[in-house]
Parts: sequence; C-alpha cells; structure tokens
Amino acid sequence: MRTHASTRLQAFILLVFLMLAGASAQATVPSGMLAGDNPSLAPMLDKALPAVVNVVVTGKPQQMPDNPLFNDPFFRRFFDMPDQQKRQQAPSQPTATGSGVIVNADKGVVITNHHVVKDAEKIVVRLNDNREYDAKVIGDDPETDIAVLKIDAGNDKLTQLPIADSDNLRVGDFVVAIGNPFGLRQTVTSGIVSGLGRHGLGNRYEDFIQTDASINPGNSGGALVNLDGELVGINSAILSRTGGNIGIGFAIPSNLVNTVYKQISKYGEVKRGRLGVVGQDLTSDLAKAFDLDINQGVVVAQVMPDSPAEKAGLKERDVITQVNGKPINDFSELANAIGLKSPGEKVKITILRNGKQQQVEATLANAEDVASADSAGGNAGGDLAKGLAGASFGPIGDDNPLAGEVEGIAVTDIQPGSPAARAGLQPGDVITSINRQPITDVSQLSELAGPDTKQLLLHVRRGRGALFLLIR
Repeated sequence: MRTHASTRLQAFILLVFLMLAGASAQATVPSGMLAGDNPSLAPMLDKALPAVVNVVVTGKPQQMPDNPLFNDPFFRRFFDMPDQQKRQQAPSQPTATGSGVIVNADKGVVITNHHVVKDAEKIVVRLNDNREYDAKVIGDDPETDIAVLKIDAGNDKLTQLPIADSDNLRVGDFVVAIGNPFGLRQTVTSGIVSGLGRHGLGNRYEDFIQTDASINPGNSGGALVNLDGELVGINSAILSRTGGNIGIGFAIPSNLVNTVYKQISKYGEVKRGRLGVVGQDLTSDLAKAFDLDINQGVVVAQVMPDSPAEKAGLKERDVITQVNGKPINDFSELANAIGLKSPGEKVKITILRNGKQQQVEATLANAEDVASADSAGGNAGGDLAKGLAGASFGPIGDDNPLAGEVEGIAVTDIQPGSPAARAGLQPGDVITSINRQPITDVSQLSELAGPDTKQLLLHVRRGRGALFLLIR
C-alpha cells in the first residue's frame, strides 16, 4: 500500500511539473509549494485565507399578510404560520450566509455578490480569526451580480487579496476556490479552469470563468485564486440539478470585478457606456445572405438617431467584428465590450461593410441617454413567397409609433401557426427592405417577394428596435 501511495505521489508531482514547464512566468508555482516530499498549497493559503470572509446577512422582517382569514388558527396552521401570540411578538427575520473578499485592507473594502446582500437589513462580516464587523453596502450592480461593502475595522489589521489580470487565464490553469459553503467557514477546494467566456447564466453582463473546483451554496462572493494567491474571480454560481456541486462552477473574472469596483468607488454606482445600436448574431445563414466568408460577429440592424454609433458613421448591415482589437463573436460579447466601459470613453470598432474591413472610432454616451426598444401596429395581402403565407400587409398607419419616422410597409395581421408566424414576423412589424432592396409601398411586395422568391432577407423595425429575418 505504501509503495502504491508513494508511486501515485511521485506521479502527481511529475505531472504538475510537466504541466507547469511550458507555462508563462505569471503562472509559475510559488517557491517551495511543491518542494520536498509533501507538495502543498498551504503556504499560499496561509496568506490568502485571512482575506476571505464570511458574510452573514439578516433580511427584512417578513410581515404576515394583513387579512382577517389569517386570524383563524386553522388557516395559520394550513399555511405554516405562527400563532397569533408569536406573530405579535416577533416577525420572522431570514438569515443567510455567503462569502466575500477583502480587496482594500486600509479602507476595509469587501467585494461579494449582489445576490448575497440583496434586501439585507443587517450585514456582518466575520474574519477567519473570528473578528466581526458590521458592514454597509457602498454600491452594487445587479447586472453583473457584484456588491461592494465597507467595514470599519479601526486600527485592526486586515489582509487583502491582490487582484490578478484574469485575461491571462487559460483553460487548464490550476485554481483554488475559497469560501463558506453550507456555513462551513474557510473551506478550500481546488481544480482547474474548465472554460472561459461563458454566457447565459442570467446576468445582463457576463464573461464567466468555468471551473471544476467545488463551489456550493455559501461560496457565493468568495475567492477564486491562482497558485500565486491572487484573485482571478469571484465565485458566483453553479450548474446543478440538485443544488449540490457537480463540477460545473462559475466565477466572475477579476477584470470585470475590478471595473465595477472602480466605478462604484468613484461614483457610488456603475455608469455604463452605450453605443446606440440594435444588433444580432451573425449566423451562417445571414453570412451567406450578405455574401460574407465569416460567421462570427454582430450585424447592425439599427442605428439609433443622434447616438455615438451614428456619429461614428456606423450603418445598418455593418458587421462588427472587433472592439479595441478584441474579437466580437456574438452580441453578448459586444454588450460586455461596450456596457462595461464608462461614458466618454473612446472605442475603436472594426467592421465589415460590403465585404471590406473598416475601422471607426466612437465616443460612448451614458446608457440612460440612449433610447432602447418597444412594439407597434397597420392591412392587405397577395400572391407572395411561401414564407410570407399567413401575413397581411398594409401602409404604416398613423397610430404606429414609427409613422413619419421610417419608410416601409406594416405587418397588419399574422395567422397563428402560419409560415410567417413561424418565421418570426409579428403584427405591427414594419418591413423596410427585402433582400437589401428598400420597400416603401405594398405594391412592391409582388416584385420583391413574389412566389418564385426562394429566400427573403427582411429588415424589420419592431417598435424602437430592429432585426433581420431570414425566411426560406
């Protein structure tokens, strides 16, 4: 047994050294961590653990419904409510625990998740040496799930985690998650970076690090660190069927965290930049329709009037491929690239226009000053392409919000389950072009979308938004 254990240990050490041999300087293992016969993360954790805290949140009292029925003991028992005396004595105050990371020891700044402290009435931060301090929220950002807390530690000494550049992370890098899962304080799990740039977990702005280091309830707001003990992410979510860990955890990358932290420190809130475009992912079908040999990017479906995009010269049908030299593969990446910058910042945008690459520069505006989207309404039909079957068309009515603003024809009615409905057309849509040809009158339909037309590329205005629909 000892022989097998020794062999496995030697194999593990050899594997670690082989994996680290080609790593860049910033990914080197701290001196002594793997030295000798007992490789250990303990030296690094001795420095990192004091900076990871337990966040205890007491929610607002849950008042009982003010309804005479709930004075009846039967109804109180049925709904699992306290009896009248207990109800009058003390309303329920839910308590939850999470984690946090000290990022500025001098000022007592702690970063955690927004969902950890949401609706909190009282927040207590508990250090790994059992010191406790009341905390207050100095700013939070639900759209990235980040909150910044402040504690007053007086002359007490605090420890902070240095913040690393998360753009240097690579799939396969070793990482360690530190937090308080299930109320078990100062728990450490290890793993690797399983993926980068993950989206679709529910936040508006996302660029998650995926890791197989165990992250469980209570880990939220805790630290994901590299082998140098530097913060590379804030643990935020797991993918699970049961609520327990299955090896798929997600952390908000430190660069995104740092951007939000700096904005909150400066303004007390996050001020987002806006470009002023409505766009959609460039699919392979759209790429063929536009005669492009790429299938990643964002098609500009609409440019907002008097927006930074219009002033920079962006046009409908432009395909955005880069922002500040960083590739843009889909709309969520464009939203991150723009929404995580401040108003007034300049960005260089690389586009494809008519198959040729160009670059424009835009100065971002405040998100609150740039319009967004809504919905609209209009009557006629005809012998048209099969994909338009079930739709009726007419001129843009005076009651349509786009009346007088755009030229096109309105979709006045859609039969449920029809080819037009399945294609995505909706009553109130305004079609401004078909196969890149402007349309201003219903009489043009038979010419631009006759029964022999095999494919339709529609530019559609929907309220204050816009999109392209490809119909076959």
